[in-house]
Amino acid sequence: MLESYIPIIIILIISVLFAAVNVNLSSLLGPSRPNKEKLSTYESGIDPVGTAHERFSVKFYMVAVLFILFDIEVVFLYPWAVSFIGLDQVKMMYSFISVSVFIIILLVGYIYVIRKGALNWD
Repeated sequence: MLESYIPIIIILIISVLFAAVNVNLSSLLGPSRPNKEKLSTYESGIDPVGTAHERFSVKFYMVAVLFILFDIEVVFLYPWAVSFIGLDQVKMMYSFISVSVFIIILLVGYIYVIRKGALNWD
């Protein structure tokens, strides 16, 4: 029974050796000319200003959480919309009511977020 795993073990050994040889060859044979420009951090074509440990406002995180919340809403509504077409009358009504309750709960959450001022960028 163990003989059937020999080809898999051989392929794993060959792949690990191939990866190790390629990594070492590229570092040995490749050009290495470090300079100030290559070693500097780069983002969006703008030179970095200040330190990377600056504090962000909580509003950035609130917008990110709200984006995820309403993105998940779409993830749940697509399968519902696809399966809604093939349902019979009773299941269609039950499905419509359950999604309506889901959307109402999200609407209440959205109104709560607006009242709390999470989307105000004053």
